[in-house]
Amino acid sequence: MSGISAREGDFHGERAVWLRAGAYEAALLPEIGGNLIAFRDTERGHRYLREPGPEEMNAFKANPLIHGIPVLIPPNRYEDGKLKWRGVVYQLPVNEESTGNHLHGYANTSAWELVRFGADDEEAFAEVKLTVDKGHKLFEYLPFKFSLRLRYGLSAHGLAQQLTLVNEGDADMPVLLAFHTTVNAPFAPGSTARDYKLKLTIGSRWELSERMLPTGRHQPLTPEEEAMKHDGVYPFFASMDNHYTAAPQNGRNRMELTDTRIGTTLVYDVGTSWKQWMIWNNGAREGFFCPEPQVNLVNAPNTDLPAEEIGLFSLAPGEIWEETSRLYVLEKA
Repeated sequence: MSGISAREGDFHGERAVWLRAGAYEAALLPEIGGNLIAFRDTERGHRYLREPGPEEMNAFKANPLIHGIPVLIPPNRYEDGKLKWRGVVYQLPVNEESTGNHLHGYANTSAWELVRFGADDEEAFAEVKLTVDKGHKLFEYLPFKFSLRLRYGLSAHGLAQQLTLVNEGDADMPVLLAFHTTVNAPFAPGSTARDYKLKLTIGSRWELSERMLPTGRHQPLTPEEEAMKHDGVYPFFASMDNHYTAAPQNGRNRMELTDTRIGTTLVYDVGTSWKQWMIWNNGAREGFFCPEPQVNLVNAPNTDLPAEEIGLFSLAPGEIWEETSRLYVLEKA
């Protein structure tokens, strides 16, 4: 494949690694949460992820959650900022006043180390690493030592992501992870949001309290949500800040976003280790939405539900957890 390269550059003034592979282009921001901020088809003008413009960079750096692919550790909301684990209650700051909860952790605002980048005959790649130890803000509240590596590879097959978590401490640690992936709808010039259909491998919807915490009960799906499981639905049919179990179809756990005008489908295949989905569509305002794969249920360590059901598991010292995901494009035959 021609036109494969990896280089250091900038993204609206911020240090970036730019990957090219044929018509595909991607940009990674090591110092801003290891965020994969752009995935594009340059020949057709498609921009699959929501990117901040030059005038939005200060706001983006202050709150880098609704652009690109931010990493969440621990993900989503924790009641009163508390996180119960193995008989100990850890206290995180309450940073969402409206609910009185802690929200989203600190990985998305941390600077990550750029480990390596390069290119060969098949792909361009970049790898970043987050080390949580004494001195890291998250360690102040959750004193678990670990490293998290993110590798992105860009090729003719789209954008591959490899996530590797290593417990580098001396105690069992909970695996609490999610991506706040932000997808454009529309992603193609000339299309409108009404041209788009969203399919997502959801199972049941969790009932959420007024504080946006799971009650442990499930709710019946609406007809639109049933359509989202099968043939697809307009992504902004209602305001969504919803939490679902993941229910893989045909062995895969994924989102499909189809532009029906041009017959192009963006596939986000996240792997089956992600047991839950969040979906947020910005109050049903057209333009973008967030299909967020989560390892665990919101507030999981504070619930009494079966660990396997809610995706709550641990890593012993020295153990490794790894998962791969991919964003790629299908064209109508």
